[in-house]
Amino acid sequence: MERNKCSFCGRKKEEVDLLISGISGFICNTCVEQAEAIVKEEVKTKKNAKLPKLKLKKPIDIKKFLDQYVIGQDEAKKTLSVAVYNHYKRLVQPEREDVDIEKSNIVMVGETGTGKTLLAKTIAKLLDVPFTIVDATVLTEAGYVGEDIESLLTRLLQAANYNVEEAQRGIVFIDEIDKIARKGDNPSITRDVSGEGVQQGLLKLLEGSIVNVPPQGGRKHPEQKMIAVDTKNILFICGGAFEGIDKIIARRLNTQVVGFGTREKTTGIDKSNFLQYISPMDLRHFGLIPEIIGRLPVIAHLNPLDRTALRSILTEPKNSLVKQYTTLFEMDELSLVFDEETYDYIVDKAIEFQLGARGLRSICEAIMLDAMYEAPSGNEKIFTISKEYAMAKFESHSMVKFKAS
Repeated sequence: MERNKCSFCGRKKEEVDLLISGISGFICNTCVEQAEAIVKEEVKTKKNAKLPKLKLKKPIDIKKFLDQYVIGQDEAKKTLSVAVYNHYKRLVQPEREDVDIEKSNIVMVGETGTGKTLLAKTIAKLLDVPFTIVDATVLTEAGYVGEDIESLLTRLLQAANYNVEEAQRGIVFIDEIDKIARKGDNPSITRDVSGEGVQQGLLKLLEGSIVNVPPQGGRKHPEQKMIAVDTKNILFICGGAFEGIDKIIARRLNTQVVGFGTREKTTGIDKSNFLQYISPMDLRHFGLIPEIIGRLPVIAHLNPLDRTALRSILTEPKNSLVKQYTTLFEMDELSLVFDEETYDYIVDKAIEFQLGARGLRSICEAIMLDAMYEAPSGNEKIFTISKEYAMAKFESHSMVKFKAS
């Protein structure tokens, strides 16, 4: 055996960058790289050939899991649980010629801070399929600055470790779907490159077709290697605040019409929560094109968070804000204690700022800033957040000082 050449390709030591010795042979760096590529391809092929069997989770079980992390929103939870369960059943059903079950894509409508994205993130913890959250606001028509519609599947591929077969049975949550609504009913001479054009591009993804996806995301170009992904079995869940749609619903319900019979028509309508009466017609008037509404057949609404819900969000879920701050302090071997009155004060301010659950986080950060800055270096082992302390810190924060009148 010659000691100065590769046992695989025969190159001499002088012809390669590195020659690695073994018990009974040698291998050069070039052969190592080629062997790595072969192993990766072989592993990928085996993964695609044998996907793990899905475990069906019943809708009640899915909702119970969501209840641990998300307060309230029972109707939205039920709708989401049934849609995900049916998606699982579509994936495991044997092929039949007589019945072809179509997927039920979902659109969730609710004010900011009511839990749309949290529901999506929470259900991702439970799933055995690839799951990703993408933002619709970065999407533009092909040829314009921004990202192509197909690039939203890049995230799903990454979640599936680029296993195409696995990605093709995944779930995509498209956030801020209302931001790509058509800006007006009348056609304009200027192009709306992030509005109706993006909706048209989403149609083929939502219904199901083979799409060429750029593996690294971003813009497509002719020399880029593409990955073909079939979206037939990918479930799409869309979410958006749809700010102003309550006025559209109110007009449809004739709540402000004056005349005979008006009282009877509007009796029983909850004017504090118009979203519960939402219909596909309202989404169309808001700016979604009829074709995309038809591909989002399931509409779920999220109720505004009342005082009781906000109070529960602070302390009850597994990942509640109070538990998060307590854990942060425990990492410094400190105990954090909140007075009961402090919770009520935080909720009052969240209602005042009208930011939903996200407002709770902003208010807590304003109150806790000095405590998190000083406590790790202090001598006290127990740090108590009283109502007086919370009021003093919050009122001195720039959020309040420069609050718009």
